[in-house]
Amino acid sequence: MTTAVSPVPVREGTPTSYLRNGALPGALAGIAGGLVFGGAMASLGALPTVAALVRSDVPWVGFALHMAIAVVVGAVFGLLVVHQQIRSSELLFWGLAYGMFWWFLGTLTLLPLLSGLPMTWSLKTAQASLPSLLGHLYYGAVTAVAFALLHRDGKAAAVAREHLRPRTLLRGLIAAAIVGGLLVLSFGVGAGARLGWLPAVAVCMGIGYPLVFTGKAEGTGPALIRGTAYGFLWWVVVSLTLPPLLDGNRLDWSQPTIAAATTRLPPYLLAGAGIAAIFGWLGGLARNLFVDDVRLLHHETSTRGLRVLAYGALSGLIGGIIFGFVWGTVDVLPSVARLVGAQGEVAGWIVHLVIAQIIGVSYALLFRGRSYDLASGLGWGLSYGFFWWVFGALTLLPVLLGQPPRWNATAIATAFPGLVGHLAYGAGLGAIFAWLEHRENPWWVARSQTEAVRATARRDQVLGSAPALWILTVLIALTIPVLVAPP
Repeated sequence: MTTAVSPVPVREGTPTSYLRNGALPGALAGIAGGLVFGGAMASLGALPTVAALVRSDVPWVGFALHMAIAVVVGAVFGLLVVHQQIRSSELLFWGLAYGMFWWFLGTLTLLPLLSGLPMTWSLKTAQASLPSLLGHLYYGAVTAVAFALLHRDGKAAAVAREHLRPRTLLRGLIAAAIVGGLLVLSFGVGAGARLGWLPAVAVCMGIGYPLVFTGKAEGTGPALIRGTAYGFLWWVVVSLTLPPLLDGNRLDWSQPTIAAATTRLPPYLLAGAGIAAIFGWLGGLARNLFVDDVRLLHHETSTRGLRVLAYGALSGLIGGIIFGFVWGTVDVLPSVARLVGAQGEVAGWIVHLVIAQIIGVSYALLFRGRSYDLASGLGWGLSYGFFWWVFGALTLLPVLLGQPPRWNATAIATAFPGLVGHLAYGAGLGAIFAWLEHRENPWWVARSQTEAVRATARRDQVLGSAPALWILTVLIALTIPVLVAPP
């Protein structure tokens, strides 16, 4: 007679659990990401560069070494995200940020040092390494999704099925149709040079967005940031990767090709943000229409709501002052004054500060209660500042001045001081608003059971993709000069 022995469960937090739940699936996921990245390197003819680490120039040696590195880097990724919410929708942005981070650390720093070359960190070196940047993005994305699928809790596939329900796909399709229609109405049916296939691609973006959406109700502000990163990913795939492959050619990720494709980067970012925002609005509308228990609908008192708007205006004013000094150095304020038919730098300052307060109020409405500490306030603020650089400085401002959007590489490069200013504005806005909001009502002090539930949900967001979105947005902003500056 034999007695079945139940396996001893592995306790969380032990070295064995980290190995089984983090490093091992991370290494296997790294193989998947490494194969995709390696295929791109083979198409680009870049494998001998990796082989040079072991004093060789043979492509297969470079591929073998590349795969070994991919396994190690994947295992590290697994250890870093083992306690995150293991869903492909959450880990995708962690993977993108991780891949971009390794481009800075690996390609630009460790590779030249290990090859016996000087580490320059120059613009020229970074532009020459742009093919590696895109490869790292694909590596990070594939590794993250593979890790979610390989994780032993087995929830990733179930979550994907939940997100792909017909009504969820319909929401994405409606959001895409609205965004595509707005693009065509804004720029005309013949605006192919600016939009390309984006109105049609928006349909695919809308259908695919439920896979990226967390499945939880989130505010419009976080949705805008998530959608902006989502649009960036689609730009990499549709504008930089698919065209040469569909034509039967090798990949061309050179700096001139990428600079030419940046004409469509801003509309892709805006399309992603628009789809995410409308997708969330449609979900909120459905919940409000069909919820049975009216107690689940939260209503704020008018006094607290007005106070929050005042906090947003004050935060925007302080951020606008910081931003104004940046813009003053490049003589842009007179152009801002022209928005109201005025002239001169003083009028530009006044108009600029009014706009800064309006955007600050919008930040208060969109990101209220989303900042848990200074770091999260800075994260949302920086991300919102980047969004407004794309939407405001590159798109809305020139249109209001009777000019076409500044979406070409030269105009984007010229607008780089504005990017610095918008990031500084966003940092000041987010930090001051978080301080004011916590000063009145710290998020860790629950006033009721409902507020306690909301506070817990907001803390859980940190274990989701929010920090990855902040990091990814900042890294994208840092690479803008590399993409568009003349070589």
